[in-house]
Amino acid sequence: MRIAIIGSRGIPAKYGGFETFAEGLSTRLVEKGYDVTVSCEYQDPNERFEDYHGVKLSYFPLKPPNSYFLRKIYENLSDIYFLFKLVHRSDVIYFLGTEVGMFLFIPKLLKRNIKLMVNIDGVMWKRTKFNRLERWLLKINHNFATRFSDVIVADAEEMKKYVNSKYRNKAVFIPYGVEEVEPVKWDINKLKNIESFSNINISKNKFWLVVARLEPENNIHMIVEGFSRANSKYPLVIVGDFTSEKYEKEIKDIVSGSFNIHLVGSIYDLELLNMLRQHNFAYIHGHSVGGTNPSLLEAMIMKSIIVAHDNGFNREVCVDGAFYFNGKFKIDKTISKIENNVQNYLSLKTRVFAIVKTYYSWKVIFQNYKSLFEENNF
Repeated sequence: MRIAIIGSRGIPAKYGGFETFAEGLSTRLVEKGYDVTVSCEYQDPNERFEDYHGVKLSYFPLKPPNSYFLRKIYENLSDIYFLFKLVHRSDVIYFLGTEVGMFLFIPKLLKRNIKLMVNIDGVMWKRTKFNRLERWLLKINHNFATRFSDVIVADAEEMKKYVNSKYRNKAVFIPYGVEEVEPVKWDINKLKNIESFSNINISKNKFWLVVARLEPENNIHMIVEGFSRANSKYPLVIVGDFTSEKYEKEIKDIVSGSFNIHLVGSIYDLELLNMLRQHNFAYIHGHSVGGTNPSLLEAMIMKSIIVAHDNGFNREVCVDGAFYFNGKFKIDKTISKIENNVQNYLSLKTRVFAIVKTYYSWKVIFQNYKSLFEENNF
């Protein structure tokens, strides 16, 4: 069976949730004998790989623009390009996201017996980083994507609520997966790989951590405002890049008045990132409009104390194993509560670890996908 995975920026994963997922699923499919191609954004021809652990890589021929606005158009054009390019060499197209849902008729038009799966991701039309027209288009594209697909994959049970009742019989719940990783020893010298290393001073198990795209729907503003009010005895390290200049200015204006909040940008050194995940005091997760978020699963598998935004998606994943917040004032109180009585909450680490191992391990998730392919005669 030939499978094309379209909609991420490509693998090896260096950016976000879809990239991490595409790498995890594609490499496991190849191990089981599937022929898999993953679409990738432009790479210099001298730096390209033909394949990655047996997964074929197909590259978009145009370089991405520096403009955030133009990049959104670029990514949509890339997705449409791969719908044309990969349809005739595939039996199944697994499309990640719904941003170009109105164009998902293309595979069916070009190849009648092609099977189309769509991962509907999160509630994209509720993201305030998009203007009113963009949000309207995202909702329209979501509706078209669910209409054209043969199988709708929801990565959270909560997401099924956003599928039109006419198409809900096509929806299946399969979340993201995560693997337990080897322990990484705390090494202060590894921090030198962080560009802003000279500006931060953190110690093992004595810092709060956030790993996210820095955008409104991930509630970075709520987190930094609440943390600023908390007078925490430990610093906050925020890993991730901004997705708009306006939001970057807003956050940096808040952070400029705080000595213990550090914006360190993206970290692509996985060993360094895992070191931070394994040795933080607690992890704050602000995502609010997605499904099952990979960064939350990563924090859970590292046995962190989790402080998560209070919404159906996060509660579905963490259940009773996390603290929840819905405003900057609640963050303030929660931070103080944990720091003053941390011994009372260490059992939460074991609780979230048990949840993620039972329901979100790649072993479980991959078996779900394998069964899906077999049951639908893909």
